[in-house]
Amino acid sequence: MFAVIKTGGKQYIIRPGDRIKVEKIEGEVGDIVEIPEVLLVKKDEEIKIGTPLVEGAKVKASIIEQGKAPKIIVFKKKPKKGYKRKRGHRQLYTTIEIKEILL
Repeated sequence: MFAVIKTGGKQYIIRPGDRIKVEKIEGEVGDIVEIPEVLLVKKDEEIKIGTPLVEGAKVKASIIEQGKAPKIIVFKKKPKKGYKRKRGHRQLYTTIEIKEILL
C-alpha cells in the first residue's frame, strides 16, 4: 500500500513506516499529526485517484524531529556598480514517520 500526499507545497510518495523530511509542521516531538491532502492511494490492485483529493482519505504520522537545514548563502553582486548583498537562510523542517494510511 502506498499513497501520494501534498504538504508544504510538495508531493511525496509514502508507505507506512517511511521517514521523510517535510516543511515545518506545528507540533511537539512525539505528537500524532493528520495529513488530509491525499492525492492518490494504491491498496493491493485498487487505485483511487483524487480530483484533486481522495474523499475521506488521510494519513497519520508521528513527529520524530523538528530542525533546521544547513545554512545557504545568497550572494548578489553587480560588477562595476559597487552593489553587493549577502544573505543567509536556514529552512525549518520536520521529520515525520508514517504510521498508517486511512481510507
